[in-house]
Amino acid sequence: MNVSVSLRDLTRSFGDLTAVDGLSFDVGRGELFGIVGPDGAGKTTTLRMLAGVLRPTSGTAVLEGVDVAEDPEGAKLHLAYMAQRFGLYEDLTVAENLAFYADLYSVPKAERPDRLERLYTFSRLDEFTDRLAGNLSGGMKQKLSLSCCLVHRPKVLLLDEPTFGVDPISRRELWLILHEMVEQGVTVIVSTSYLDEAERCDRVILLNEGQTMALDEPHRLQSSLEGTMLALRTANPRGVRDALNTMAGVSSAALFGDAIHTLLEPGTTLEAFAAAMTAQRIEILDQERIEPSLEDVFIHLVGAAND
Repeated sequence: MNVSVSLRDLTRSFGDLTAVDGLSFDVGRGELFGIVGPDGAGKTTTLRMLAGVLRPTSGTAVLEGVDVAEDPEGAKLHLAYMAQRFGLYEDLTVAENLAFYADLYSVPKAERPDRLERLYTFSRLDEFTDRLAGNLSGGMKQKLSLSCCLVHRPKVLLLDEPTFGVDPISRRELWLILHEMVEQGVTVIVSTSYLDEAERCDRVILLNEGQTMALDEPHRLQSSLEGTMLALRTANPRGVRDALNTMAGVSSAALFGDAIHTLLEPGTTLEAFAAAMTAQRIEILDQERIEPSLEDVFIHLVGAAND
């Protein structure tokens, strides 16, 4: 692997709380890497340490050969960091915001026309150059924020939940932009609590309470669950879920919309499961065998860790 970002035992504590607990992983150059987990998992703290805006308590983070803690200004020459609340100036237009960040990153004047044209093209903001940033929709604000991050062509792009609160169409467009950046050789590290989005990444690390639960390609994680996954529908989903989680032969059960995703332990047959349901007088309206999602994997791992 041609390593772009490397973490070794990266840890950050706030008093008695350890927000990030000994993370170690490498990210390849031109890789789309996902940091995945619920609120409080340590995603934002990890990205802030990588961006050089928060010093680690211990451990190291090296970005494009630069130790971020030792030389944060040197690391910033190679990266762009888009926080959850990126610093757009809402009283400036789209064009003025981009010009400001081009000045901030010292983009040569001669290179700006071609570079801005490309940013306008893939962000689809070319029709809104004169619109105030404060008057943009949530999705358009995120695309403008991303464009401002890309104006200096960083080698590493750090994005903290860029699609949070964004409509489905804009969310899809943002991911298309990220894949285009990766194709151009940019290393993208993106945090998200949307596990369906994380399946778009080349690799993901699943975090819970600052610790690594798993790290691999999404499809490999999905195929790692042993047993049979079922989607069940019943008139009492919460009650049935609770009953399933105490039933022999069931590894885990969790609500997904109106369905209960149920993982049967290896060796538990559908016939044995049906007999157990009948014995407990649990009525199932519909049952379907499904492939595990990344969210199924995460819920199973968290449950196993808490047992």
